[in-house]
Amino acid sequence: MKLRNIFISIILTSTLACAQDKNPINTQNTHEIVVPEINIPWGFTFLPDDSMLITEKSGELIHFKDGKKTIVSGLPEIYVRGQGGLMDVILHPDYKTNNWIYFSYASSEGEGSGGHTAIARAKLNNNNLTDLEVLYKATPNTTKGQHFGSRLVFDENGYLFFTIGERGSRDENPQDITRDGGKVYRLNDDGSIPDDNPFVNEKNAKKAIYSYGHRNPQGMTLHPETKNIWTHEHGPKGGDEINIIKAGKNYGWPVISYGVNYSGTSFTDITKKEGMEQPFHYWVPSIAPSGMAFIHSDKYGDWEGNLLVGSLKFKYLDMCTLKNNKVVKEERLLDGLGRVRCVEQGPDGFIYVGIENLGIVKLIRK
Repeated sequence: MKLRNIFISIILTSTLACAQDKNPINTQNTHEIVVPEINIPWGFTFLPDDSMLITEKSGELIHFKDGKKTIVSGLPEIYVRGQGGLMDVILHPDYKTNNWIYFSYASSEGEGSGGHTAIARAKLNNNNLTDLEVLYKATPNTTKGQHFGSRLVFDENGYLFFTIGERGSRDENPQDITRDGGKVYRLNDDGSIPDDNPFVNEKNAKKAIYSYGHRNPQGMTLHPETKNIWTHEHGPKGGDEINIIKAGKNYGWPVISYGVNYSGTSFTDITKKEGMEQPFHYWVPSIAPSGMAFIHSDKYGDWEGNLLVGSLKFKYLDMCTLKNNKVVKEERLLDGLGRVRCVEQGPDGFIYVGIENLGIVKLIRK
């Protein structure tokens, strides 16, 4: 019996050790709660008057101004299931003149039962959405509750990029450009397809696809200097990735991966293959990344240029120090506050972070 207990203890210790994240805690930071009491702040953005629009995953768009929360009316019907609901929100680059906001959400409209990711835009007038236009709706619907994506970014040329996860259909969607899911997409700001999208001349292809072979990208941002689109995506057990997105490229899921099934069994025995992109960086064990932003202001001293990635699993903001085109160091910021869902740099140069069951906090360097 004593020997058996020792054996069990060794197994438990080994399992816990494997499950722990290796990144050290940086204690030179604190925070200020800016918007309290939000359950799942999936995304947020700043309006020109420094007020905020915040998406609550359960289906509410919140306008936070002068310390008050107001629910914005006029949203389409939101399909709330599993990881799906109301997701990201951003402004048009020329919002001051055209008043367009863009948002992603799970929708039950269209073919099949269940739902899939949709991208829409609308104008914000007195806390009401008007002129609603659905720009893209992925098909077919499914009742699966996982991997909706979905981040939104405008690049410097005014193209709208967005991500859609593979919706739990690992072996059908990511490698097939005739199917939605497991892709990064690119549209013109009005929802039309750019003439130079990589698959516009491919028969039966989804013309909005920009890159493929992704699992569930829940982070996307524009590099402040190179202007390249960076994403990160959830792996399975291990194999979360950061990728720099290039037109028409295949990022490998699920043919290549640095992860395994959640059960610990293998689904692929290769991590590299010709014609498939290697990640810029990957995590083993998984940190469950969500939200992504570069520090590109002078508010944080020598942290400027670092990349910030939220960790849902380990409940911290991961600061990645970049040097010679690779991640050379990772540190935990805001350690233990809660599941980090989204991160943005505000117009004041400070970093703001959406944390589940807490709200929006401002990152302060001690």
